[in-house]
Amino acid sequence: MPKNLKNARRRLRLSEVCEALDAMAPLRLAQRWDNVGLLAGDRDTSVRRVLLCIDLTPAVLAEAVRKRVQLVMAYHPPLFKPASRLTAPGPDTSTLMFRCIEKGIAVYSVHTALDAAEGGTNDRIADLCGITDTRPIEFTGGEVEGDSKVVVFVPAEHADFIANAMFQAGAGWIGGYEKCSFRIPGTGTFRGTESTNPVIGRAGRTETVDEIRVEVVTPRTALPDVIDALRRANPYDEPAFDIYPLRGVPQRGIGRFGDLPKSITLAALARRLKKAVGAKYTHIVGAPQQRVTRAVICVGAAGSLPFNLPLGKHDVIITGEIRHHDALTIDRHGCSAVALGHWSSERPVLAPFAGALVERLPALDVTVSESDRDPFACV
Repeated sequence: MPKNLKNARRRLRLSEVCEALDAMAPLRLAQRWDNVGLLAGDRDTSVRRVLLCIDLTPAVLAEAVRKRVQLVMAYHPPLFKPASRLTAPGPDTSTLMFRCIEKGIAVYSVHTALDAAEGGTNDRIADLCGITDTRPIEFTGGEVEGDSKVVVFVPAEHADFIANAMFQAGAGWIGGYEKCSFRIPGTGTFRGTESTNPVIGRAGRTETVDEIRVEVVTPRTALPDVIDALRRANPYDEPAFDIYPLRGVPQRGIGRFGDLPKSITLAALARRLKKAVGAKYTHIVGAPQQRVTRAVICVGAAGSLPFNLPLGKHDVIITGEIRHHDALTIDRHGCSAVALGHWSSERPVLAPFAGALVERLPALDVTVSESDRDPFACV
């Protein structure tokens, strides 16, 4: 057997699969109220087959057992609120979780992490609308921490010497620029106790010194060396400094909005999306012949999220379901809406997600559930 094929067929640990899922739908992007990640399972067990679904139902569980999968990735978390017990039989999802544990099937949920992720549920609907440039409706607060800012207070005549010491230790880089700092003059005061030996002034006397506040951006990896450098270069026996963690610029968030490739009537857009997602039904809010040019997308249940944006008559909210009073609010804003069905608005992401997961982990056999169903039916 060729070496590369042998490696492709090796069994992976559940922890490796979880790492790949987190890379694709970072858990830090999920809403604070959500329950995402590994909900049940032993991270050291091996995984060969994965089943993707929107909802973990008895039918999906039966399919998972039949296909001998080791992991079910359910978009909606089967355990959302704290469960006091896992028992069977019963109608609750806690029973399904019990059966999964009994069968040795791990359960992982992505939910709002995938909503916010690049290429996730909202981006998939944007793709089906032909939108190429989108922005989140609301940025998440869970971006990865960036560098740190080190602030040190030094005698004015020592500012250059100390700053250069920090630069040599790795601080002061901003993009392609080096030795970057910001400096503010001020007045420092201190009074050393009898146990001290001040470089400036005498112990037991309050001293006033002209100082410079020096600020430098420092990579996390260089932080220990930079702090060591400022201590060594500083004339004070107890240098005063602060470290401020910097957060990265928010890039991801919940929902999407962007311009449609061309003006289209509300009815025509609804029909196109209904066909694209395979929805059984589609509801609209607004006049069918109203022309729309911008889409505000929030899969599942949009709730009040779209109202964070200024909305006009050429805007259309695309979501899964709309409550009665939210529909009235949409009408008062003078804009339009398309409701594709909660399940139908989220299901289109599963096939491309499965393909992306296999691309990351070729050893996995990933399938989209055939038993996963919209709980609503048309009569």
